[in-house]
Amino acid sequence: MNREPTFSRQELNQGLLIERVLPAVAVGEEAHGDPPPAAGQRALFPAEEREVAGAGDKRRREFTTARRCARRALARLGLAPVALPVGPTGAPVWPAGVTGSITHCDGYRAAAAARTADLAGLGIDAEPHAPVPPAVRDGITSASERAHLDRLHDIRPGVHWDRLLFSAKESVYKACSSRTLRALHFEDAEVAFSPETGTFTAYLTAEALVLTGRWHVSDGILLTAAAATGGTPSRARSGG
Repeated sequence: MNREPTFSRQELNQGLLIERVLPAVAVGEEAHGDPPPAAGQRALFPAEEREVAGAGDKRRREFTTARRCARRALARLGLAPVALPVGPTGAPVWPAGVTGSITHCDGYRAAAAARTADLAGLGIDAEPHAPVPPAVRDGITSASERAHLDRLHDIRPGVHWDRLLFSAKESVYKACSSRTLRALHFEDAEVAFSPETGTFTAYLTAEALVLTGRWHVSDGILLTAAAATGGTPSRARSGG
Protein backbone atom coordinates (compact mmCIF):
# COMPACT_ATOMS: atom_id res chain seq x y z
CA MET A 1 0.00 0.00 0.00
CA ASN A 2 1.26 3.52 -0.77
CA ARG A 3 2.30 5.77 2.09
CA GLU A 4 -0.02 8.71 2.71
CA PRO A 5 1.25 12.19 1.81
CA THR A 6 1.05 14.79 4.54
CA PHE A 7 -1.62 17.46 4.27
CA SER A 8 -0.69 20.18 6.76
CA ARG A 9 -2.95 23.21 6.99
CA GLN A 10 -0.44 24.97 9.24
CA GLU A 11 2.07 24.97 6.37
CA LEU A 12 -0.39 26.26 3.79
CA ASN A 13 -0.80 29.78 2.47
CA GLN A 14 -4.30 30.42 3.74
CA GLY A 15 -4.65 33.34 1.29
CA LEU A 16 -4.91 30.93 -1.64
CA LEU A 17 -7.93 28.68 -1.92
CA ILE A 18 -5.98 26.09 -3.89
CA GLU A 19 -3.37 25.65 -1.18
CA ARG A 20 -6.06 24.68 1.30
CA VAL A 21 -6.32 21.33 -0.48
CA LEU A 22 -2.71 20.69 -1.52
CA PRO A 23 -0.18 18.41 0.17
CA ALA A 24 2.51 20.27 2.06
CA VAL A 25 5.13 19.36 -0.58
CA ALA A 26 3.12 20.96 -3.41
CA VAL A 27 2.70 24.61 -4.37
CA GLY A 28 -0.28 26.27 -6.01
CA GLU A 29 -1.26 29.50 -7.70
CA GLU A 30 -4.66 30.81 -8.72
CA ALA A 31 -6.51 33.65 -10.42
CA HIS A 32 -10.08 34.87 -10.10
CA GLY A 33 -10.93 35.83 -13.64
CA ASP A 34 -8.43 36.64 -16.38
CA PRO A 35 -6.25 39.63 -15.51
CA PRO A 36 -3.95 40.85 -18.29
CA PRO A 37 -0.27 39.83 -18.08
CA ALA A 38 2.07 42.16 -16.26
CA ALA A 39 4.34 44.42 -18.28
CA GLY A 40 7.08 42.35 -19.88
CA GLN A 41 5.40 39.06 -18.96
CA ARG A 42 5.04 36.48 -21.71
CA ALA A 43 1.41 35.47 -22.22
CA LEU A 44 1.99 32.21 -24.11
CA PHE A 45 4.94 30.37 -25.63
CA PRO A 46 4.74 29.51 -29.36
CA ALA A 47 3.99 25.84 -28.59
CA GLU A 48 1.07 26.99 -26.44
CA GLU A 49 -0.13 29.51 -29.01
CA ARG A 50 -0.58 26.62 -31.43
CA GLU A 51 -2.85 24.87 -28.96
CA VAL A 52 -5.37 27.72 -28.95
CA ALA A 53 -5.04 28.87 -32.54
CA GLY A 54 -8.59 29.40 -33.72
CA ALA A 55 -10.05 28.92 -30.23
CA GLY A 56 -12.81 31.18 -28.98
CA ASP A 57 -12.05 34.12 -26.71
CA LYS A 58 -13.23 32.36 -23.53
CA ARG A 59 -11.09 29.28 -24.14
CA ARG A 60 -8.06 31.38 -25.00
CA ARG A 61 -8.38 33.55 -21.89
CA GLU A 62 -8.79 30.65 -19.46
CA PHE A 63 -5.97 28.70 -21.14
CA THR A 64 -3.63 31.70 -20.92
CA THR A 65 -4.44 32.50 -17.30
CA ALA A 66 -4.06 28.87 -16.21
CA ARG A 67 -0.63 28.68 -17.90
CA ARG A 68 0.46 31.83 -16.12
CA CYS A 69 -0.63 30.26 -12.82
CA ALA A 70 1.36 27.15 -13.69
CA ARG A 71 4.51 29.15 -14.42
CA ARG A 72 4.16 31.00 -11.12
CA ALA A 73 3.92 27.63 -9.37
CA LEU A 74 7.04 26.42 -11.19
CA ALA A 75 8.86 29.58 -10.11
CA ARG A 76 8.07 28.73 -6.50
CA LEU A 77 9.84 25.41 -7.09
CA GLY A 78 12.84 27.35 -8.34
CA LEU A 79 12.27 26.56 -12.02
CA ALA A 80 12.45 28.87 -15.02
CA PRO A 81 9.36 29.60 -17.17
CA VAL A 82 8.78 26.95 -19.83
CA ALA A 83 6.09 26.08 -22.33
CA LEU A 84 3.40 23.71 -21.08
CA PRO A 85 1.87 22.29 -24.26
CA VAL A 86 -1.02 19.84 -24.32
CA GLY A 87 0.02 16.19 -24.29
CA PRO A 88 -1.67 13.17 -25.95
CA THR A 89 -4.15 12.78 -23.08
CA GLY A 90 -5.14 16.45 -23.12
CA ALA A 91 -3.11 17.18 -19.98
CA PRO A 92 -0.29 19.71 -19.88
CA VAL A 93 3.23 18.34 -20.35
CA TRP A 94 5.29 19.40 -17.34
CA PRO A 95 9.10 19.66 -17.18
CA ALA A 96 11.03 16.51 -16.31
CA GLY A 97 11.05 15.97 -12.57
CA VAL A 98 7.75 17.79 -12.02
CA THR A 99 4.20 16.60 -11.65
CA GLY A 100 1.39 19.10 -11.84
CA SER A 101 -2.20 19.85 -12.65
CA ILE A 102 -4.29 22.70 -14.04
CA THR A 103 -7.98 23.40 -13.55
CA HIS A 104 -10.50 26.11 -14.36
CA CYS A 105 -14.17 26.85 -13.93
CA ASP A 106 -16.22 30.03 -14.32
CA GLY A 107 -14.30 32.87 -12.68
CA TYR A 108 -11.51 30.70 -11.28
CA ARG A 109 -8.25 29.22 -12.62
CA ALA A 110 -5.57 27.35 -10.68
CA ALA A 111 -2.43 25.29 -11.10
CA ALA A 112 -0.40 23.15 -8.73
CA ALA A 113 3.00 21.51 -8.99
CA ALA A 114 5.39 19.34 -7.01
CA ARG A 115 8.65 17.57 -7.62
CA THR A 116 8.34 13.90 -8.56
CA ALA A 117 10.86 13.15 -5.85
CA ASP A 118 8.06 14.09 -3.44
CA LEU A 119 4.92 13.02 -5.32
CA ALA A 120 4.47 10.61 -8.22
CA GLY A 121 1.26 12.30 -9.29
CA LEU A 122 -0.83 15.35 -8.43
CA GLY A 123 -4.33 16.23 -9.58
CA ILE A 124 -6.56 19.21 -8.83
CA ASP A 125 -10.08 20.15 -9.89
CA ALA A 126 -12.34 23.18 -9.40
CA GLU A 127 -16.09 23.10 -9.92
CA PRO A 128 -19.00 25.45 -9.26
CA HIS A 129 -20.61 24.53 -5.96
CA ALA A 130 -23.89 23.30 -7.43
CA PRO A 131 -25.63 19.92 -7.68
CA VAL A 132 -25.19 17.68 -10.69
CA PRO A 133 -28.29 16.45 -12.55
CA PRO A 134 -29.68 13.14 -11.20
CA ALA A 135 -28.78 11.29 -14.40
CA VAL A 136 -25.18 12.47 -14.12
CA ARG A 137 -25.09 11.51 -10.44
CA ASP A 138 -26.16 7.97 -11.26
CA GLY A 139 -23.58 7.76 -14.04
CA ILE A 140 -20.60 8.74 -11.89
CA THR A 141 -21.40 6.79 -8.72
CA SER A 142 -21.72 3.22 -7.57
CA ALA A 143 -24.61 2.05 -5.39
CA SER A 144 -22.39 2.17 -2.30
CA GLU A 145 -21.21 5.69 -3.19
CA ARG A 146 -24.81 6.87 -3.58
CA ALA A 147 -25.59 5.54 -0.11
CA HIS A 148 -22.45 7.27 1.19
CA LEU A 149 -23.52 10.58 -0.39
CA ASP A 150 -26.97 10.30 1.19
CA ARG A 151 -25.39 9.85 4.63
CA LEU A 152 -23.08 12.81 4.03
CA HIS A 153 -26.04 14.97 3.02
CA ASP A 154 -27.71 14.16 6.34
CA ILE A 155 -24.56 15.25 8.18
CA ARG A 156 -23.79 18.40 6.15
CA PRO A 157 -26.76 19.30 3.92
CA GLY A 158 -25.11 22.54 2.78
CA VAL A 159 -22.50 20.71 0.71
CA HIS A 160 -23.31 19.42 -2.77
CA TRP A 161 -21.66 16.05 -2.23
CA ASP A 162 -22.49 14.73 -5.69
CA ARG A 163 -20.53 17.56 -7.32
CA LEU A 164 -17.75 17.06 -4.80
CA LEU A 165 -17.51 13.38 -5.71
CA PHE A 166 -17.37 14.30 -9.41
CA SER A 167 -14.52 16.70 -8.63
CA ALA A 168 -12.64 14.23 -6.44
CA LYS A 169 -12.70 11.62 -9.20
CA GLU A 170 -11.45 14.17 -11.70
CA SER A 171 -8.53 14.96 -9.39
CA VAL A 172 -7.81 11.28 -8.87
CA TYR A 173 -7.71 10.54 -12.59
CA LYS A 174 -5.38 13.47 -13.20
CA ALA A 175 -3.07 12.29 -10.42
CA CYS A 176 -3.05 8.77 -11.90
CA SER A 177 -2.63 9.72 -15.55
CA SER A 178 1.10 9.00 -15.51
CA ARG A 179 0.71 5.72 -13.59
CA THR A 180 -1.95 3.80 -15.46
CA LEU A 181 -1.78 2.19 -18.87
CA ARG A 182 -5.41 2.87 -19.77
CA ALA A 183 -7.94 5.67 -19.59
CA LEU A 184 -9.77 5.70 -16.28
CA HIS A 185 -13.53 6.05 -15.98
CA PHE A 186 -15.81 7.09 -13.15
CA GLU A 187 -16.54 3.49 -12.17
CA ASP A 188 -12.82 2.74 -11.72
CA ALA A 189 -12.50 4.69 -8.47
CA GLU A 190 -14.46 4.34 -5.24
CA VAL A 191 -14.29 7.53 -3.17
CA ALA A 192 -15.07 7.97 0.52
CA PHE A 193 -15.19 11.40 2.18
CA SER A 194 -14.54 12.51 5.73
CA PRO A 195 -16.83 15.49 6.45
CA GLU A 196 -14.98 16.23 9.69
CA THR A 197 -11.44 16.48 8.33
CA GLY A 198 -12.04 17.68 4.76
CA THR A 199 -10.22 14.68 3.33
CA PHE A 200 -11.10 11.78 1.05
CA THR A 201 -9.68 8.42 0.05
CA ALA A 202 -9.95 6.91 -3.43
CA TYR A 203 -9.57 3.19 -4.08
CA LEU A 204 -8.65 2.01 -7.58
CA THR A 205 -8.90 -1.74 -7.16
CA ALA A 206 -7.91 -2.70 -10.71
CA GLU A 207 -4.78 -0.57 -10.47
CA ALA A 208 -4.02 -1.59 -6.86
CA LEU A 209 -3.77 2.12 -5.98
CA VAL A 210 -4.98 4.05 -2.96
CA LEU A 211 -4.89 7.84 -3.17
CA THR A 212 -5.63 10.43 -0.55
CA GLY A 213 -6.94 13.90 -1.07
CA ARG A 214 -8.43 17.01 0.46
CA TRP A 215 -11.51 19.07 -0.38
CA HIS A 216 -12.67 22.59 0.36
CA VAL A 217 -15.81 24.60 -0.39
CA SER A 218 -16.07 28.40 -0.24
CA ASP A 219 -17.08 31.41 -2.34
CA GLY A 220 -19.31 29.26 -4.56
CA ILE A 221 -16.37 27.08 -5.63
CA LEU A 222 -15.44 23.58 -4.55
CA LEU A 223 -11.88 22.36 -4.86
CA THR A 224 -10.29 18.94 -4.62
CA ALA A 225 -6.72 17.69 -4.82
CA ALA A 226 -5.44 14.13 -4.96
CA ALA A 227 -1.88 12.91 -4.55
CA ALA A 228 -0.20 9.71 -5.66
CA THR A 229 2.95 8.44 -4.00
CA GLY A 230 5.27 5.61 -4.92
CA GLY A 231 7.68 5.16 -7.80
CA THR A 232 8.62 8.31 -9.65
CA PRO A 233 7.47 8.36 -13.30
CA SER A 234 10.03 9.39 -15.86
CA ARG A 235 7.86 12.24 -17.14
CA ALA A 236 4.75 13.16 -15.20
CA ARG A 237 1.66 14.28 -17.03
CA SER A 238 -1.33 15.21 -14.92
CA GLY A 239 -3.76 18.06 -15.17
CA GLY A 240 -6.64 19.43 -17.11
